[in-house]
Amino acid sequence: MEHRALGSQGLTVGAQGLGCMGMSAFYGATDETESLATIDRALELGVTLLDTAESYGPFINEQLLGKALAGRREAAVLATKTGMEITDDGQMVALNGRPEYVRRALDRSLRHLGTDHVDLYYLHRIDPNVPIEETVGALAELVAEGKVRHIGVCEASAQTIRRAHAVHPLTAVQSEYSLFERGIEHNGVFETLRELGIGLVAYSPLGRGFLSGAITS
Repeated sequence: MEHRALGSQGLTVGAQGLGCMGMSAFYGATDETESLATIDRALELGVTLLDTAESYGPFINEQLLGKALAGRREAAVLATKTGMEITDDGQMVALNGRPEYVRRALDRSLRHLGTDHVDLYYLHRIDPNVPIEETVGALAELVAEGKVRHIGVCEASAQTIRRAHAVHPLTAVQSEYSLFERGIEHNGVFETLRELGIGLVAYSPLGRGFLSGAITS
């Protein structure tokens, strides 16, 4: 596996990551045994970046990764996300980028993941009711406390990326990108990431399966 710098803040990852969402949510039936075997094989092949979020399940996917990495936390670069408010009993509420929620959500994610830090912590979606500067300020405090190593945002505009990066350097932006979905080539995001030295994590690079060759009708 080729390894490369993700952004310019010192994070190195395998060139191919493993998005774990579908192991617990959204795409039909799941199988924990097969999911754990897939994570094992990915790590054997040199994949290091494992991607999850508190909303996948909710919580179930983070718990799956905690189980998969028990006793070998250092084998993975672990990324998770916050910003979609969820009650402790798993009820989705709304977008929430308020600092107090971000802090509470991270502590809960750390428990589910069985670790004392997250390598890459994303704001999953932008809360239009909270200035991005306030949310990123909270993320910066979590970096200073050692609970988070690097921060990022997902599906953000070029302007929002600039405002966030001015508060604390972003390591990565995650957006859908493939031959199926090429919006970030035309809305200024690509140019902004290059200018600021922020990495791009492209999710659904196979068009949610439609570009894999497995779907023929």
